[in-house]
Amino acid sequence: MFVVGTAGHVDHGKSTLVQALTGIDPDRLAEEKERGLTIDLGFAWLALPGGNEISIVDVPGHERFVNNMLAGVGGIDLAMLVVAADESVMPQTREHLAILDLLRIPRGLVALTKCDLVDEEWIELVTADVEDTLEGTVLEGAAIMPVSAQTGEGLPELVAAMEGMLSDIPAKRDLGRPRLPIDRSFTITGFGTVVTGTLIDGYLDIGQDVELAISGESTRIRGIQTHKSKVERAEPGTRVAANLIGVSHDEISRGEVLTLPGWLRSTTAFDVHLRALPEAPNPLRHNMYVTVHTGSSESVARLRLFEDDSLLPGDSAWAQLKLDNPIAVAKGDYFVIRSNMTTLGGGNIVDTHAPRPRRRHRPTIERLEIMERGDDREVLLKTIEGLEPAEFGAVVNRANMNADTARAELERMVSDGGVIALGAGGINRATRFYTAQGWSSLTKRTRSALGDYHDQYPLRAGPPKEELRSRLNLSPQVFNDVLSILNESGVTVEDGSTARLPEHTPSIGDAQREMVDDYLGQLDSDPFSPPTDFMIDPEVVNLLDERGQVVKVSESVVFSASAYGEMVDRISEYLNRNGEITVADVRDLLGTSRKYALALMDHLDHVRVTRRVGDVRVLR
Repeated sequence: MFVVGTAGHVDHGKSTLVQALTGIDPDRLAEEKERGLTIDLGFAWLALPGGNEISIVDVPGHERFVNNMLAGVGGIDLAMLVVAADESVMPQTREHLAILDLLRIPRGLVALTKCDLVDEEWIELVTADVEDTLEGTVLEGAAIMPVSAQTGEGLPELVAAMEGMLSDIPAKRDLGRPRLPIDRSFTITGFGTVVTGTLIDGYLDIGQDVELAISGESTRIRGIQTHKSKVERAEPGTRVAANLIGVSHDEISRGEVLTLPGWLRSTTAFDVHLRALPEAPNPLRHNMYVTVHTGSSESVARLRLFEDDSLLPGDSAWAQLKLDNPIAVAKGDYFVIRSNMTTLGGGNIVDTHAPRPRRRHRPTIERLEIMERGDDREVLLKTIEGLEPAEFGAVVNRANMNADTARAELERMVSDGGVIALGAGGINRATRFYTAQGWSSLTKRTRSALGDYHDQYPLRAGPPKEELRSRLNLSPQVFNDVLSILNESGVTVEDGSTARLPEHTPSIGDAQREMVDDYLGQLDSDPFSPPTDFMIDPEVVNLLDERGQVVKVSESVVFSASAYGEMVDRISEYLNRNGEITVADVRDLLGTSRKYALALMDHLDHVRVTRRVGDVRVLR
């Protein structure tokens, strides 16, 4: 199924032609019927002679309703530019044609309406005028077909031409991420909320859980219709009416996007490749305000030019659009900008969630050029670069790429070292990636963080792993995966709860050796009541503790290893005989003071040798 969209000046007969082709009046509003003027989008459909059906989106032609026209023209397969034979090319003819060109509508033809009102010679003159107007646009060389909605002249030929042009259109892409840009929301008695739009990038099924991307509201599809016929599944590229559960139509505005949960995040800033129309009345200025139209959405935005302070009519530039209101878009979507009821330009979206731009920064421009025109590998590499550690799902969504295509390419990139994949078990949606350059940078940061720590604390084995994780600003899961690879590659070594550089070994220098020997001698001089006022670097004591030469039972009480072992043996033997022991019993058993006895027993509780029960201890 395909979608055909009309375009053209007001009162050139678009709606009349659609009704003559389909038997359906696309003007649904009472005001439209009273005034004979299309104000909003209209919809109809037509069965082609070959059996296929097409949807027709009829758009308003008046300059005051171009915003409504833009809401309906996105996602069409074929444009039908309507030009009245008795008036020829008019202002909105040119503006609508410029919009079709900016949106890169792939196919189109011209319906020369009201040909029953003029003679053949006049039709030839108008045809020549239209041909000149089409030059340099996506419709250059398009068929120009005289028709009359009143007499039926040329209508069969017009339908045949549309069928022929649509016959070789490739199948719509299925990215597995359906998007329905909503152009209407209303209520049907007995059914509830219904939304309509042109479905792209995937399928929608009855019973499917979906969400509204901008509001974040979750809902479910109760029913689907295409051309007022119920279907179980809606295909990409079709006009769809979806009946939603549990959401009021008042909460859904034009510009909202219905999609699968959890992947499409709305944005207020995206980077674009912008082309100013040659007919733009003035140069586009950095920081000027414009109205952005993309999909069915519309928002005021500030235009930020990356390289210059202005953009001349007909020229192109890289820019960012900073929106007043969030919209939901994907890489590759087309957009149009307008101001004061005039179309100024448009182009395609390259990065959907962009940081504030660095102006006149060549690496930024080079990255955007690759994101726009690079092959799959180049696009994936630049996408990962902007997100690393980049989760697979986020990479696929940001690059707007088919998941299987991305997975296959990433597997090759991992194999040849272009990217580093964290975790094991193959690539899944949660797998995270670094570019080779990003991984090199992370490795340098890790070595630097550990080196700084070793310089600051040369007697420590290394920082606690949690401290290193904090310094690298990584989530716990990412840090664990990163450290595992760094250990395997010999960059780091894990020692229990700490990490270190492989070349680092805590050691006591020659200048400290005499002091350490004196300290150990002091501990052995009164082993169960060692001095607590000996002036020694706490880092040295911690190292001796780690090496097993001393046992630090509290911040102030340290025993030699031999004394500690003997005390534990005596206490254990006492408990085996008596079943329990008090601090006073320990004091008397060891011939020491309460200070040492209490510190020792608290330590034994901590290391799970004993357990305190009231005022006594028992063996665990």
